Amino acid sequence: MFTGIIESIGYVREKFVKGSNISFWIESLFSSELKVDQSVAHDGVCLTIEEINNGYYKVTAVDETLIKTNLKNWTSGYKVNLERSLLLSSRLDGHFVQGHVDCTATCKIITDKNGSWHLTFSFPKKFSNLIIEKGSVCMNGVSLTVFNVKNKTFSVVIIPYTFEHTNLKYLQVDTEVNIEFDMIGKYIMRNKKLLIKMI
Repeated sequence: MFTGIIESIGYVREKFVKGSNISFWIESLFSSELKVDQSVAHDGVCLTIEEINNGYYKVTAVDETLIKTNLKNWTSGYKVNLERSLLLSSRLDGHFVQGHVDCTATCKIITDKNGSWHLTFSFPKKFSNLIIEKGSVCMNGVSLTVFNVKNKTFSVVIIPYTFEHTNLKYLQVDTEVNIEFDMIGKYIMRNKKLLIKMI
């Protein structure tokens, strides 16, 4: 479980394909503090630490993850948002994030507001019932509040701190980002559908 509050930016140092999987060696400031089998969110994707060596660690994305996320587009040098799993004693400053990405969204408009940045994204219409005005979304692992929600688009505003401390500052028009919709909303929608079927 994560909160969507980014701890550090890491770097992809090596990428290699084996069968239908892609593995990455990641450099991070906290690599030496990690242990094999721990979970770390990478741009919002929960991946398991497999090996640790000299400030680098290895993770692998399987086919299902590659289909639903932007990890297949990562190359050497890519800057990735990192968050270690939530401690039970920690404050929940963002929202409950599982690290299970639902889909990607595409950046369509970037507007510099002279102190903040207004970003608009398009996303698959089939997920429109999982996002609400002033609700939460996890974008590349960052907990954000959404507005101007339409059937296929939504907007967010990035404050200076988030801009400086995450990889959102590198976004360009047509860049894909990983999206995880709010877990509570998913349960509500599922139960609503079950109730309708029962009636």
